Amino acid sequence: MPATASGGRSLVDAVVFTPADWGRGFTARYPAESTPGTWAVLDGDCRWQRERLPAGVLAGLSRYSVRRDAGGAGSVTVTAVATVHASVTSADGQLVTTLEEVLRCPEQRPRDGELITGLTSTGTPFGAREQNYADDSVLEVGLYVERGGAAQPYRWMLARLGTVVVAASVTGSKNHPQAELDQLGGNALARMLERVRQRLEAK
Repeated sequence: MPATASGGRSLVDAVVFTPADWGRGFTARYPAESTPGTWAVLDGDCRWQRERLPAGVLAGLSRYSVRRDAGGAGSVTVTAVATVHASVTSADGQLVTTLEEVLRCPEQRPRDGELITGLTSTGTPFGAREQNYADDSVLEVGLYVERGGAAQPYRWMLARLGTVVVAASVTGSKNHPQAELDQLGGNALARMLERVRQRLEAK
């Protein structure tokens, strides 16, 4: 596992999905990716903010993409994230915090004019409920509302492999079946985990 900030930055840059990785029709949102040296933190008002990486976190990167479908089918908005920690304890703490934050903030505001509501979460460690792809995982489920519009299904998926945490969020309009959105997010998470494994095996 990466032991330095530079090694962590190299890994997250290679692992985190770009718009092209998500598939045909996806383009970058604005901003296209997070500010270097920061990660997302849920503040006391249940709003997501970017803050400097704390001690114990070597690197973090988020990339934001969207697919605007033709014919009024709506859009699919996605986020891909990777975080490299200095220890397994720190990485595990990120997943624990994610579970606790849903209890504290079942409604969250990722950006101005955006609301995630009705959040619930489930943690599944390796070996439980046929989870055999990561050391630990968390799934958040809720509804996403943008500027007072119609509620859309929302999924936030995290998985830890050693000291690396990868995550993917998927939001889509009602014209996109939930199974389609789940498959999109699940495939992204699996492929980012595989990229982590390949880079570690190449060392």
